[in-house]
Amino acid sequence: MTTTQQQSTKQDILHHLLKQGQATAQELSEQLQVTPQAIRRHLKDLESEGLILHQTVQAGMGRPNFVYELSREGRSQFPDRYDDFAVSLLDTLAETVSKDQMKTILRKQWERKAVEYRDRVGNGSFAERVAKLVELRKQEGYMAECHRVESEETTAKYILTEYNCAISHIAESFPSVCGHELEMFELALQGCTVERTHWLVDGEHRCGYLIQST
Repeated sequence: MTTTQQQSTKQDILHHLLKQGQATAQELSEQLQVTPQAIRRHLKDLESEGLILHQTVQAGMGRPNFVYELSREGRSQFPDRYDDFAVSLLDTLAETVSKDQMKTILRKQWERKAVEYRDRVGNGSFAERVAKLVELRKQEGYMAECHRVESEETTAKYILTEYNCAISHIAESFPSVCGHELEMFELALQGCTVERTHWLVDGEHRCGYLIQST
């Protein structure tokens, strides 16, 4: 296997762990169609580089399994358009203005973003607007995907999943910024309600939203 192929396989492993949260060597071998021996070599390399971690899981009376997941450093390998400067700027603001003023600043930022999304999403059907929002989030590095929830109800429901947060560093320091995302999506899409189902800040491997037309 060439060096380029090895790097490609390692990236495939990182992408798989980003989307699935955790996986064993056998699961990765089956999903990526790479021999278990090769997968284990790549996992050993990735762990030595600090990009992944493993936990030991006992399955019955047999040998324990190693379950792998991304480390914080591993997550940082994915697109992140907001750097340390943004976090530093918010830290400075938090030290300079009152808590109420800080909340107002963050809310106004998300309101501006919601209006931008709304203008770019347009006035198509609800399904078309949701699809366009997903594409906008992808362009910003959120690694987003969406699927419709099958339901007997007449209102359309979608699950929006984001496996990578483009503002993860900000969210870690200022988790309140995530609280405005629900309002932002509702304003951008119009005629819907949005509920959070998963949250990276809570230690889960993805952010998830249930979007329901009204």
